Amino acid sequence: MKTGNSLSPRRQKLLTDTIRELAHEGRFYEEKAAMQHGCMTIYQHSIHVAYVSLFLMEKWHIPLDEISLVKGALLHDYFLYDWHENDASHRLHGFHHPNTALRNALRDYKLNKREENMIARHMFPLTPIPPGCREAWLVCLADKWCAMKETLRPAFHKLLR
Repeated sequence: MKTGNSLSPRRQKLLTDTIRELAHEGRFYEEKAAMQHGCMTIYQHSIHVAYVSLFLMEKWHIPLDEISLVKGALLHDYFLYDWHENDASHRLHGFHHPNTALRNALRDYKLNKREENMIARHMFPLTPIPPGCREAWLVCLADKWCAMKETLRPAFHKLLR
């Protein structure tokens, strides 16, 4: 039975199985090596975005391709580098990383058009072309929410000390 902020057991299993599948087929676990927001790794952030996307889909009763939603959400930041490193290629990371993530994901996985759109368009409006499907809009929203929460959490805890 689903309570509070938890997913249904079926969707929790979908998330767990998809993580395992991506790790087996590609380099998904490499996301554990680089930080994303605050003290979260890219791997943790990607799982957070997938979880929130599924949770919102359930809560708002939005009919979506949930398999594509989870895969696209997990791969939305599959750029495979630490953007915090002082490297000229990381300049303007926010504008360029969706294309890098998509290129890497296409190299390592078979993606459908929805999954491609979620990865390529998740930074809207920073990138000018809006998401092209409901799944991509939901990942875009979940990504913003998770990034804000992950970035502000350490500052909030520091303020309380």
